[in-house]
Amino acid sequence: MTVLVTGGAGYIGSHMVLALAEAGESIVVVDDLSTGFSNMLPDGVPLFIGDAGDENLVEGVIAQHRVESIIHFAGSVVVPDSMRDPLGYYRNNTMTTRSLLNAAVKCGVNRFIFSSTAAVYGNPDQMPVPEHAPTRPLSPYGSSKLMTEIMLHDVAAAHGMNYAVLRYFNVAGADPQGRIGLATIGATHLLKMAMEAATGQRAKIDVFGTDYPTPDGSCIRDFIHVTDLAQAHRDALSYLRNGGPSVTLNCGYGRGYSVLETIEAVRRLSGRNFAVQYAPRRPGDIMTMVADTSRIRATLNWTPQYDDLETIARHALTWEEKLFRERHADIRRAVSA
Repeated sequence: MTVLVTGGAGYIGSHMVLALAEAGESIVVVDDLSTGFSNMLPDGVPLFIGDAGDENLVEGVIAQHRVESIIHFAGSVVVPDSMRDPLGYYRNNTMTTRSLLNAAVKCGVNRFIFSSTAAVYGNPDQMPVPEHAPTRPLSPYGSSKLMTEIMLHDVAAAHGMNYAVLRYFNVAGADPQGRIGLATIGATHLLKMAMEAATGQRAKIDVFGTDYPTPDGSCIRDFIHVTDLAQAHRDALSYLRNGGPSVTLNCGYGRGYSVLETIEAVRRLSGRNFAVQYAPRRPGDIMTMVADTSRIRATLNWTPQYDDLETIARHALTWEEKLFRERHADIRRAVSA
């Protein structure tokens, strides 16, 4: 009874692997380490370095480790990048998942959890946005994920697979014990960039658009702590193992914070008044995105533990300060050598 986690050395994937390991699960990871780090994995978790779309690799891993469920994180996630390179996003997100699903079908794996996004909704007609809302993505990133959801639905119907699609809102924070967090260089997550500015690693933070029809003119986001998100995946896995039918679920808290509110929270928490630069709106950005979470709470009996922006920011800051210290220690060692 092994769980294959693709992208398991990445930000969200590594928190998932940690949660599974702490629950005593047998885990195997496939990650190309393009944005992940092998040192984020617990000791003893097998890592196969390669592409989740490499069917030969995946089939070998499934057979060798007797995989019974797949949790699929691997993919590209930056909206502005997807506007510049749509084909890259359709390759990394949609085509990779097509190959992964083909390997799963051939090997008889019939449980699949997919990392999707609230970007499939575009600018919703109602807020909070429920899962049955129309899907009108504004970016190739959102479209690539929506195409994958449709493909997964059709594959499951044809081959007796049960799946959970988890549509993430804004994932943030770090392991509450400070063991792992977001380590990707050049990450575009709002809280990550604010933490880099607060720790002096970034000269300023850009705010794209201050003329939206929101209370302070900036976009509004529903943040979810990465550890709560990992727990949602564990709950989804239990749900599928217990025979639950395929389901699509929003992953957020059901409350929104503006970009400017979030920056002020980081300034207040860190005690550092870092620079903010205002810039025009970006193509593909969504004005307001807040989750209706009634379905996930009812279906999985999911109860978040860290539903508080200050808590999320505090865990992120603790991690960022640790990362900053470690990088400077590495530099000092290199210079002294």
